[in-house]
Amino acid sequence: MKIAMLGGSFNPIHIGHLILADSVCRNLGYEKILFVPTACPPHKELSCAVSAEDRLEMVRLSVMDDPRFEAESCEIDRGGISYTWDTVCYLEEKYKSVLTGKIGLVFGEDLLPDYDKWDHASELAQKADLILACRPQDTGLKAEYQNSPVGEYGKSPMKGVTRENFPYPHKIVQNPKMEISSSEIRQKVGEGGAWRYLVEKRVFDYIKQRNLYAK
Repeated sequence: MKIAMLGGSFNPIHIGHLILADSVCRNLGYEKILFVPTACPPHKELSCAVSAEDRLEMVRLSVMDDPRFEAESCEIDRGGISYTWDTVCYLEEKYKSVLTGKIGLVFGEDLLPDYDKWDHASELAQKADLILACRPQDTGLKAEYQNSPVGEYGKSPMKGVTRENFPYPHKIVQNPKMEISSSEIRQKVGEGGAWRYLVEKRVFDYIKQRNLYAK
């Protein structure tokens, strides 16, 4: 079975994440996509953060109707800073009886300039199949709704790096470039904007019922 992981804060998960996962399956032949909510990302401080349990539950609600998709709680269960290297090693062992080839690691082009700062970056590019997706930049959002880089992230990025010239072995997935982000959704919820159809209906209901992201 060809398996890929899609990690992130999923704060909250939205339809763009689901469309990306579908693109990886249809365009690259993956049979299972594991959605892995981070416990504590090493590269950013989460804005308007809700609990890890809420973020995981929203992922579960989003993927429950598609047998190709699955919520994977390993990073939250592990706790602490979530390093992708540790997660790939864990998933490789967990699925070794059914895994075909390497674990696929899906992430957006917005992360490329700082990839060299990832834990075990070079080794990770050999251990997993890096799958690079197009992703729009967050623009026009208030600072209070945006995540903040931590440590060395964002200070000395690789210049001019794109999906095409990324200096590590990789694949490119041709996914629709959705003008949607979790930061935008948090801002729309907080300011009373329109966001109903940016998330799955169950996630919309969950956010409303628990009053998440509201001021």
